[in-house]
Amino acid sequence: MTCRECEKQIPDFIGRKMDYLRTKLFTEHVDDCDSCREELVIQFLIQEGMVHLEEGDVFDLQGELRERMEEARIKVRINEGILWAGTLFEVLAMAGILGIVVWILL
Repeated sequence: MTCRECEKQIPDFIGRKMDYLRTKLFTEHVDDCDSCREELVIQFLIQEGMVHLEEGDVFDLQGELRERMEEARIKVRINEGILWAGTLFEVLAMAGILGIVVWILL
């Protein structure tokens, strides 16, 4: 993912509107790119800060952003686990079908 693509996706990240693949690519890029991480912090502080100010809440925006990033990383790990399990079941199913075919032919 390029910095430009990453910056375009910041609003979707803040709004929790990303699918698995976009979340994975976005978090990997933000983890490695200081410039994009800084842009994420700025946009998050502005957008979420305004919401909290309007509601009169006490808030810790840095903590909220850390939590949001951790939620995204967990989402990625869960989806990767599901994809891995799906692949494993497909391999087992194919092995079972192959076993049945071999058994029938012998």
